Amino acid sequence: MIIVFALLALTVLVTANWYLWRRLFRDTTAGPGRTRRVGAAVIGGGWVLAIGALVAERTGAPFWLQRVLAWPGFLWLALSIYLLLAVVAGEVVRPLLGRLLERRDRRREPPLTAVPHPERVPAGAPAEERQETGGDVLRPPQETRKAGAAPSDDATTAPAPAPASAAPTPAPPGDPVTTTPAGGPAPSRRLFVSRVVAGAAAAAAVGTVGYGTYGVLRGPRVKRVTVPLAKLPRAAQGYRIAVVSDIHLSPVLGRGFAQKVVDTINSTQPDLIAVVGDLVDGSVKDLGPAAAPLAQLRARHGSYFVTGNHEYFSGAEQWVEEVRRLGLRPLENDRTELPWFDLAGVNDIAGESEGQGPDFARALGDRDTARACVLLAHQPVQIHDAVDHGVDLQLSGHTHGGQLWPGNLVAEAANPTVAGLERYGDTQLYVSRGAGAWGPPTRVGAPSDITVIELASKQA
Repeated sequence: MIIVFALLALTVLVTANWYLWRRLFRDTTAGPGRTRRVGAAVIGGGWVLAIGALVAERTGAPFWLQRVLAWPGFLWLALSIYLLLAVVAGEVVRPLLGRLLERRDRRREPPLTAVPHPERVPAGAPAEERQETGGDVLRPPQETRKAGAAPSDDATTAPAPAPASAAPTPAPPGDPVTTTPAGGPAPSRRLFVSRVVAGAAAAAAVGTVGYGTYGVLRGPRVKRVTVPLAKLPRAAQGYRIAVVSDIHLSPVLGRGFAQKVVDTINSTQPDLIAVVGDLVDGSVKDLGPAAAPLAQLRARHGSYFVTGNHEYFSGAEQWVEEVRRLGLRPLENDRTELPWFDLAGVNDIAGESEGQGPDFARALGDRDTARACVLLAHQPVQIHDAVDHGVDLQLSGHTHGGQLWPGNLVAEAANPTVAGLERYGDTQLYVSRGAGAWGPPTRVGAPSDITVIELASKQA
């Protein structure tokens, strides 16, 4: 089954990239040549870099090699997605533009008028002779003159026929050829349309990826959400929890990005900070220095951390110890009692493969159910266990809000909530889009955020 899926995926990938090459390079050139070869090299080389970046990250290749491959490789992943979408959209524009150009060319053609053939009917010949010779031909009106009229002084003689060597190359059937003002052959209408559509598609894709990458590198914006809890005492009215997920420190997003995240969180002056998984994409050895700014996090009731699935790709136990060293408190299927509510955290589902999966009974089994409870759990799908254990509010991430549109459609199929606040029975679920990005450092239609949850008491 795995082999069949792999072959199917490979077939789709090869077909999609052949289609890209055809529309962007083959259809925009008159024949084989350097442009087509360069196009094939760009597309093939981009995928070599992309696959190399993924493999290097997951296998723990030397960090310098990961950094060399990451930027061009991951950006190519994003660019190829939007090139494909733009070229497909261009299929709608292509026939419309072709018809528009055809109508324009027809309007520019002068009307045709019947005139005598100059070689067979002399000027001023009677109509009867024209009928006998059958010499009427169609000419534009500017080349006609009345029968029997003498040539005017400004009349011009017909130009001598051009030598055979100067004759233009005939166009392929179905491809009408226009001429330039100088009289030389111009690109066919079909070639012109292909170039316009390909150029527009490339510009749209590059612009989209460029803006989406700028949005990530600029840093996440603060989002504020008020969440009422029935069990929250009046004294806790306005309690602020800064929720940050999916920072994804990596060979691309390093220490500078981590510092932006920390500064943004601290600027909100939260009462509590919750780091809800997927902090890193790499080992403590490689990314420990990048995570160092987390030691600067400041909140009245401290900073807490739960694992995400990417921590288990990168050495979860080492990262749990590292964040503890930086001053955060890991909640590994654990709970702490804060003045006005319980704060619990469970491990990510990915930890099950290492015997470190989520344990809701351990984290929540013996708590006082009269107190409000806030749960930190990386994946939204853990909401069903949270409902069963009487949790009032679950804080999650993982989805990135889809990250790259239309990835939100895939995320919606795999998660109960992709982003925002929703209610499941007596339990509310808030899902953050995350602060960083995985793979391409790019977001389209899913801006990054750090959310300040302001708790509201229904008793107030």
